[in-house]
Amino acid sequence: MTESPPMLRLEKVEVVYKKVITAIQGVSLDVQQGQIVVFLGTNGAGKTTTLRAISGFIGTDDAWVTEGRILFEGQDIANWPPQKVANRGIALVPEREKIFETLTVMDNLEASVGAGASRATRKRMIDTVFDHFPRLATAKTRLAGYLSGGERQMLAIGSALLCEPRLLLVDEMSMGLAPRLVEELLDHIVTLKKTLGLTILLVEQSAHLALGIADYGYVIENGRIVLDGTRERLGGHKDVQEFYLGQGGGDARKSYREVKQYRRSRRWYG
Repeated sequence: MTESPPMLRLEKVEVVYKKVITAIQGVSLDVQQGQIVVFLGTNGAGKTTTLRAISGFIGTDDAWVTEGRILFEGQDIANWPPQKVANRGIALVPEREKIFETLTVMDNLEASVGAGASRATRKRMIDTVFDHFPRLATAKTRLAGYLSGGERQMLAIGSALLCEPRLLLVDEMSMGLAPRLVEELLDHIVTLKKTLGLTILLVEQSAHLALGIADYGYVIENGRIVLDGTRERLGGHKDVQEFYLGQGGGDARKSYREVKQYRRSRRWYG
């Protein structure tokens, strides 16, 4: 049986900032419908740039896709504006500027619902968010700036869900959070995949926890994909264990490249 084409495909994508700084180069990856795909890499490796390229937000950073294609359900969306990408069915939970701190939880959610939605539709959509995140329901009249770190992440994810995406991009969800909260949030991600039929591309610092829920994963280093595979293959690879999962027992390393040089091919067969 022929495998269906991926929901999202990046083909040798290059992104350049301010017309001079190449942030990612030759990035290729596939995300199949219904998958949770995790994107691993050190700080500055190109993870956030890749997600912002897919969502269209790199344009606000004075950056552009200069080579390659970003195909969503077969259509090239490279350099589309964010609103057009969102209308196509992709929502980003960003690393920064996640919520409106001076608005209440309810106001944050109301602002994320499409202007043309009826009152009944708005209520139904927001109630769905509260069903998935009951802690937000109890805090709906609080200013978002007073929420805990975990509650802020829930609000950011909930706001993205109100765009009714088919593909959810989540950037550094665990940043600054205790492992227990990260586990809770990842459990929510799995539930959203199952109940809403979402496809999810997840950038995550907690590699061990992220690989535990992922169907597939990619490792990016210095703007290039250096490794990819199923969670079993990545989790069982000795260098991934040493550098990302802390199981090597060796000296700390500044770069994944210092662990081992990998060929720059699209697929890993090791």
